[in-house]
Amino acid sequence: MTAQALAGALADDVRRQVFAAIVLGGADASAVADRTGLAARQVVTALRRLVDAGLVAGGDGDLRVDVARLREAARTPAAPRPEGEPADRVLRTFVRDDTLVGLPAQRGRRRVVLARVATSFEPGVRYPERAVDDVLRGWCDGGGSDHVTVRRHLIDEGFLARDGGVYWRVGD
Repeated sequence: MTAQALAGALADDVRRQVFAAIVLGGADASAVADRTGLAARQVVTALRRLVDAGLVAGGDGDLRVDVARLREAARTPAAPRPEGEPADRVLRTFVRDDTLVGLPAQRGRRRVVLARVATSFEPGVRYPERAVDDVLRGWCDGGGSDHVTVRRHLIDEGFLARDGGVYWRVGD
C-alpha cells in the first residue's frame, strides 16, 4: 500500500468515521454503527472498502486496524512524478493554441504559465512598451486575460524587467 492509496482510502468521510470507530475499539459492524451513528449499510460498505484497501483486518467481531500495513505505507516513498508532467498539465489547462484561456489563481501554476509567455521575448533584447503590449495581446485575444494584467504579472514575478517604458526578459 502506498501513502497515496492510504489517503484515497480515508478520503471519504464515512470511511474515516468507521476507521476511527475501529481505532477506538469497535470490534464489529454493530459496535461501529453505534459509535458513529451511521446506518448499518453505510458501515458495511465502508468496512468492505477499508478491508479491500488493507487498512482493516479481521472479520465481524474481530475488526482491527492493520498496523503493519499502516507502517509500511508510511515508510513507502511516493513514486516520483515524471519530469515536466505537472508543468505540462498546467499549460494544457491554461494555454490553448498559444492563447491564454485564463491565468491560474495559484501562484505556482501562474508562474508556469508566465514562464511560457515570457519565451515570446528574446533574452537581451529591449522592447518598447507598445511592442510588449502587441505580443501580449496575441496571447490574450479571445482568451480569459487582458494583456495589461499579464504584463504586470510578468514584471511582478521577475520574468520581465522595465525601466522608463523599456522592457526586457530577465534571467536568460
